Amino acid sequence: MYFDVASTAPLHPVARQALTAALDEGWADPARLYRSGRQARMLLDAARETVAEVLGARADEISFTTSGTQAVQTGMLGALAGHRRRGAHLVHSAVEHSSVLHTAERWEHSRPGAGGEVGVVPVDRYGRVSPEGFAAALRPDTALAVLQSANHEVGTVQPVAEVAEVCGDVPLLVDAAQSVGRVDVPGGWSLLTASAHKWGGPAGVGVLAVRKGVRYASPLPADEREGGRVPGFVNVPAIVAAAASLRAVRAEAERENTRLHALVERIRARVPRSVPEVEVVGDPVRRLPHLVTFSCLYVDGEVLLTELDRAGFAVSSGSSCTSSTLTPSHVLAAMGVLTEGNVRVSLPFGAAGADVERFLAVLPELVARVRAPLGLDLALPGPAGEPAGAPGPESGAPVADALVIDALGKRCPLPVIELAKRIGEVPAGGTVAVLADDEAARLDVPAWCGMRGQEYLGEAPAADFGGDRGSAYLVRRTT
Repeated sequence: MYFDVASTAPLHPVARQALTAALDEGWADPARLYRSGRQARMLLDAARETVAEVLGARADEISFTTSGTQAVQTGMLGALAGHRRRGAHLVHSAVEHSSVLHTAERWEHSRPGAGGEVGVVPVDRYGRVSPEGFAAALRPDTALAVLQSANHEVGTVQPVAEVAEVCGDVPLLVDAAQSVGRVDVPGGWSLLTASAHKWGGPAGVGVLAVRKGVRYASPLPADEREGGRVPGFVNVPAIVAAAASLRAVRAEAERENTRLHALVERIRARVPRSVPEVEVVGDPVRRLPHLVTFSCLYVDGEVLLTELDRAGFAVSSGSSCTSSTLTPSHVLAAMGVLTEGNVRVSLPFGAAGADVERFLAVLPELVARVRAPLGLDLALPGPAGEPAGAPGPESGAPVADALVIDALGKRCPLPVIELAKRIGEVPAGGTVAVLADDEAARLDVPAWCGMRGQEYLGEAPAADFGGDRGSAYLVRRTT
C-alpha cells in the first residue's frame, strides 16, 4: 500500500499515455523551424497553456525547469537579483522546504558585509504562520518573501493571500509543490513553483511562474530558452505528460478530495484511541485533504517505518530524527511538537478505505512491538482525551535535590525513554534533571511533559548537575 505521495506520486495513467505519444511526436528541438521542430514547439506551447490555466497565470509567465527544487532555488535567486536595488533582505517561514533553507543559507553566506540577511518567521503549534508575523519580519530593504502554500510534512495550509496582502510591493514566492493539482492555487503570489512528480507527472519537470512586472534577473549565464529564466534544452515529452496529468488530476480532485479527507479524518481520530502516547500534529481544519502526520513517544521513526514496510505499507517520516541522520525535523522543531517516532501518511488518488482500515489495524501491534523491549507501562488516554493521570499536588522539592539522569551521548528517543523509566523514583513534586547533548532533547522533553501531564521547568547548564557537556532539562513530577 503506497501511502507516500507527498514524496512522489505514482505516474498517472494519462501521463503515461501522453509521454508515449510525445516521445514519437515531440522529440525534436522546439526552437527549430523545420517540421519536426515546429511539431515539438506546438506540443510545448500547448503544455505551457495548460499549466498556466491551472495556475491562474499567463502562458508567457511559465518556465519549465528540471525539478521543483531547481524552480525554487532559481526563482529565489532570480527574484533577489532582480530586486537588488531594493535591498538584500530575505524573509521566509521557519517550516519551508529544505530547498528554500539551503538557498537562504547560501544567500546569507555569499554576501558577507553586503546585506545578505535572512529573517525567519515563526509558526504556531499547528505549523501555521500569521500574517502579523510576516509583517513584523519585513523591512524597507526586504527584497523577497517566501511562503509555502501547504507544509510538506504536516499538511497545514498557509494563509498565502493574507501574507501577500501584508507584503505589499515586496514580491512573494510561493512554493506550491504540495498543493498544485489537489487544491486551488492561492492568490497574491509574485512567483510560484511546483513539481510534476508530486501530482502524478514524470519526475524531472518543475514549474517556475513569474508574474509580469516582477523584476527577475537569471542567476545563471544567459540562455535564450524558457524566457531567459532557465537555461538548457527542455524535455518536451516529459513536459507534455506533466501538463496532461495536471489537467487530469484537477478534474478528479473535487471528488477525490472529499473522499480522501474523510479517510484522513478516520486516521486522525482512530490512531490516538488505539495507540498510547501519540500526538497527531498539523492543523486539524486548514490542511491538505490527503495528508496526516502523527508522532509516537519512545519510538525510533526509522524502526517503525521499517516495520510498516514489512507489513506492506510505504509511508514516510516527516521527522529526520532517525539513527541515520541524528537530526530532528526542522518543521516539527519549529512547531514545538514531538519529533520522535514520526509517521507521515499521504494518500494517493484512488486509495481504498479497506487499505486504510488495514493500516489502522496493524499499526497498534507494530508500535507495541517496537516499544516492548522498553518495559514501559503505557496507557491509552481517558474518555476526556487527557493523558492518563491528572496532575497531583506539588511538594516543592528543590532543584538541588533533583534526580539526575545521565543521557549524555544518547540519541533520541533514548533520553526521553530514560526519563519515562525513572521519573517514578521521585515523589510527586520532586524534580528530575535529564542531562543530554542530543539537540532533539530540547524539543522532546517539553513535548513529553505536555503529553504525560508533567511540568517542564526549563533548561539549565549540565555542569550544574555534574555534566561535562550538553544541557540539563528539568522536569517536576506532578503525579
